[in-house]
Amino acid sequence: MSDRNSLSMNTLTDIPKPSANAQRITALKKSGGRVTGYQLADGRILDKDKAVALAKQGEIAGVGIAHRNGGEYLKSVPDGTETNNLGNLPSVTD
Repeated sequence: MSDRNSLSMNTLTDIPKPSANAQRITALKKSGGRVTGYQLADGRILDKDKAVALAKQGEIAGVGIAHRNGGEYLKSVPDGTETNNLGNLPSVTD
């Protein structure tokens, strides 16, 4: 694992094991440049808190839980592929 991937892994406080039917995040919902939610492959758009809860249950694949300013959010689990990182996904509105 590269130093960059190691650093990214260190920011994750939990990496839940995804279930067999776990969804992937396909887009970010943003407001004022800040992520407020996530769109899943099945088309659902979830707010951050609901998405974090589902990820903890193994219902969202490829993400870990990180903390900032007392809140939780999802972050990509480093896998050596930049194109599937959450920050590289398109934005959507609901």
